[in-house]
Amino acid sequence: MRRFRIGLTLRIVAVLVVLGIAAFPLYWMLVTALSSNADLFAERPRLLPDFSHFGVFVDGLAEGKVGGWLLNSLLIAVGTTVLSIGLGIPLGYALSRFSFRGKAVLTVVLLFTQMLPEALMVVPLFSLFRRFNLLDSLAGLILANVAFVLPIVALILKGAIDGLPRELEEAARVDGARPLAVLTRVNVPLIAPSIAATAVISFFHAWNEYVFAVTFIFTPEKQPASVGIANFIGELGTPIQTVMAVAFMFTLPAVAFYLFAQKYVVAGMTAGAVKG
Repeated sequence: MRRFRIGLTLRIVAVLVVLGIAAFPLYWMLVTALSSNADLFAERPRLLPDFSHFGVFVDGLAEGKVGGWLLNSLLIAVGTTVLSIGLGIPLGYALSRFSFRGKAVLTVVLLFTQMLPEALMVVPLFSLFRRFNLLDSLAGLILANVAFVLPIVALILKGAIDGLPRELEEAARVDGARPLAVLTRVNVPLIAPSIAATAVISFFHAWNEYVFAVTFIFTPEKQPASVGIANFIGELGTPIQTVMAVAFMFTLPAVAFYLFAQKYVVAGMTAGAVKG
């Protein structure tokens, strides 16, 4: 019993240490945003936030177009997530269940695309988007993000579908279900954890993406927050408190989304890993 209590205590301490390490950057952004200039350059840094400087958050929202930037980031992230999952489910199902010429090559190509850096795709995508008038539009940026994240979404969903017994689909076909109904009513509910995991991956990629956004978006009102925050950095000075306040507001929605979906993410990591 004593050994059990010691082990439980050590596990709790380990969890608290890991949680502290993970949450410290967010906490330090809050402390920095609520610090005065004297505190920022003092010999001993301030460890607790001074809420008397909370007006920096109001100033951050009032200065520039922070609200619009956050809304643009949300639209881009949601659009990328929905489109990636909508295309990734049938693609993953086709790779898992159908046999066709070039299937192995297609799978390898999808895997190979994840080895390419975004910077390598900027020039060809820029030329392609200019031809189809997709530059300086949120729709074009969503398509660019989908092109980059769709392969990993399809491969994750393929692995999840591989773990499903084919007998379930055969039973549905015997009952008269069409192929689309088999996919949407049988397979999709069973791979929901993996869909949640890919949704988190797609959302975080689009929310944090910078290279495509700074290259394809020219109008300041259409920029996402990942690009807009960089506009506060000037040649003669940078309002550190404002930057940290906006960065803190930019981080919160992503953290909240992950906390909401974390239980599905954990389940999605193991979906399809064990058969039986």
